Amino acid sequence: MVAQNRKARHNYFIEDTLEVGLVLQGSEVKSLRQGRASIGEAYAAEQGGEFYLLNAHVPVYEAANRANHEPTRPRKLLLRRRERDRLLGAVRREGATLVPLSIYFNARGIAKMQLGLARGKRKVDKREAEKARDWDRDRARLMREKG
Repeated sequence: MVAQNRKARHNYFIEDTLEVGLVLQGSEVKSLRQGRASIGEAYAAEQGGEFYLLNAHVPVYEAANRANHEPTRPRKLLLRRRERDRLLGAVRREGATLVPLSIYFNARGIAKMQLGLARGKRKVDKREAEKARDWDRDRARLMREKG
C-alpha cells in the first residue's frame, strides 16, 4: 500500500469500487515506491471523454534531477471502455463523485489505484455512522468481559 485516503469512507458513501491503472513517469514510480504520495484531497474527473486523477500529490524524486515530474500534475487513468462509459453516465446524470481510495503496486509491480464511485454524506449521516461504530466497539467489549 503506497497511499490511502482514510477520510473518503467518512465523507462519502462508497457505492462501487474498481481497480484502474495510472499513466506515470519514471520519477513518479520511484517516488511512489518510497511511499510518499498523498491522495487525501484528490479526485478523478472527466476531461475530453477520459478520466484524470487531479490534485494528487506525488513528491519530487530527489535523484531524478532534470527528468523530474511536476508533483500535482493531472495523471491519466486507464479504464476499460465499458467501465469508462458506466462512470461517465454516473458522474454526468446522477452527480456521483469519483474518489481515489488507495494507490498500491500489484503482484506484477504495476502501480494501480482503487477508485470509488461515491455520494457525499451529510453531517447527520456521519454522526450516525460514528454512533454505530462506538456501539459496535462497546458491544464487543461487553461480550469479551462476560465471557
